[in-house]
Amino acid sequence: MQQLKKIAFVIPWFGWDIPGGAEAECRGIAEHMHLSGVETEILTTCVEKFTADWDVDFHKPGEYREHGMVIRRFKVDKRKDVARFAFINNKLMNNDLPLSRVEEEDFQKNMVNSSDLYRYIAEHKSEYSLFIFIPYMFGTTYYGLQECYDQAVIIPCLHEEGYIHMDIFAEVFSRVKGMIFHAKPEEELARQVYNLDRVNAQTLGEGIYTDFTFDADRFREKFGIHHPFILYAGRKDVGKNVHALLSMFEEYKYTHGNTLKMVLIGGGEVEIPSSVVGDVYDLGYVDLQDKYDAYAAASMLCQPSKHESFSLVIMESWMAGRPVLVHGGCDVTKHFASVSNGGFYFDNYYEFERQVDTLLAHPELADRMGENGRKFVLENFAWDRIVEKYTKFFLECAGQ
Repeated sequence: MQQLKKIAFVIPWFGWDIPGGAEAECRGIAEHMHLSGVETEILTTCVEKFTADWDVDFHKPGEYREHGMVIRRFKVDKRKDVARFAFINNKLMNNDLPLSRVEEEDFQKNMVNSSDLYRYIAEHKSEYSLFIFIPYMFGTTYYGLQECYDQAVIIPCLHEEGYIHMDIFAEVFSRVKGMIFHAKPEEELARQVYNLDRVNAQTLGEGIYTDFTFDADRFREKFGIHHPFILYAGRKDVGKNVHALLSMFEEYKYTHGNTLKMVLIGGGEVEIPSSVVGDVYDLGYVDLQDKYDAYAAASMLCQPSKHESFSLVIMESWMAGRPVLVHGGCDVTKHFASVSNGGFYFDNYYEFERQVDTLLAHPELADRMGENGRKFVLENFAWDRIVEKYTKFFLECAGQ
């Protein structure tokens, strides 16, 4: 049987408890590839996490062994013009495009970078079969892959936003060996924006832990929430559209006046409309077991974000047997809800209202949708299936 040499996952920061989609995905696939018998390493900077100071080495540089894998941490380069980066980043966030070539280059120069990391890749690439870069926009990906085009695979975590339209990404992404997508709409978006004719680009999905247990009654008793509720799980910030969800919930309660509640779990802060303060439970961070129990206790999960390349929370909700509501403006989550028949999507308040009413009035339909979603996850994203697909893909990219 053909074998891979070492593979390395390259990510801006790494930790076993850092929240975030790309961070969790990197941990999961790296650890499962390692457990399958592939020698797997993590190459990263000494920055602590996304929300930390990008100019500070929180960790000491060096080689560590954690969970059986080698973690190599490299000193982060100090950024020369943070104000310039902030100015350009603001233009990107507001879709003030196109940027000039100089602006694009200044953006990457003042991103998270590590000259020591890039030097290591250049000097040691013969020891590895592949370097897998995740996610797409950081300096560790943009500069790192240029040291090893023929061995570079990207897991970009793409969704429609200003950053994907930068010309410098289009130039280098067309030269890598492989690209992995979580869903077909993400692949379709990438092919619209980048020339991937010479890239082995495939939709493989993302691994999901499917063996967790849950207890709806335990959640209700622990938190004293006994009425039906909509669950939101994730960061409470504008980018996740949670403010719009709360606004729709406020209108729903004004119109219906029933006992429906909303439960929010996750970090961040959001202003709860005064008229529904008594109907919204903001639990903040909860431990994993409480999160799994919350899925099971919910009447439905709502994922209102318009910008997802995957969505762990809708998969976990399905594993707990509960249906989902997703925003029609997100091609990926809309695709998942549709092909699985595990939930509904909405584009405005009136569609949101109709879907909520349908699931509340027809609990047998809600249960059936939850079970449909569970089957969809097990067939496509269980870890044994993902490791099988990724191993085959990595062997193809390595030319073995």
